[in-house]
Amino acid sequence: MANRTALINLIIKSLLLFAAVISLQLFAGAAVGQTRDHLTDAETDLIRFHQELDKRIEVFIKAIDRRFEIINGVADPKMKKVIKGEPDWGDAPKGTRAQLIGDIAGILDEAITNIDDVSRRDEKSPLISRSLRRLTTAATGYATQLTAMSKQTKDNDELYAIEQALDNANDIIEAGNKLPPPASTDKKSKP
Repeated sequence: MANRTALINLIIKSLLLFAAVISLQLFAGAAVGQTRDHLTDAETDLIRFHQELDKRIEVFIKAIDRRFEIINGVADPKMKKVIKGEPDWGDAPKGTRAQLIGDIAGILDEAITNIDDVSRRDEKSPLISRSLRRLTTAATGYATQLTAMSKQTKDNDELYAIEQALDNANDIIEAGNKLPPPASTDKKSKP
């Protein structure tokens, strides 16, 4: 009976040790496999600063434009403050072409999420259609640039990032095309 209890205790200790080793390996693997943030710290501060959806979407668009400028050879794209008291844009994002294109995909995804979140809370908010229209216009241009880039590269990492960014841009374009026409701001008098 004592041998049986000792054997059970040994099995339990072995299983616990095995579970601990597996947990450490998974944790270490997750730490190594973590992806980079698609926004710089300064850009994240700008997103936090702007609580209104339309202003956030503008920050997302400018952050994407910034990455395209770097990809297209602008060494240090300068960003002006739009509103007094707005945080600084900080240093230009750094990374390989594939990483910068991956950032674009992530930023587009975050913009979609922001619009979805506001839509769930207040589906009648006028900021939703205004923001989606602006993002659709930008995404149309991004899709054109990404398609051209996909034809010029043979790098698998870049192709994968381009595919992700194109998928997100096309989702935005599809959603934007479902919007009703904008309300006319011209007030025409009836004769």
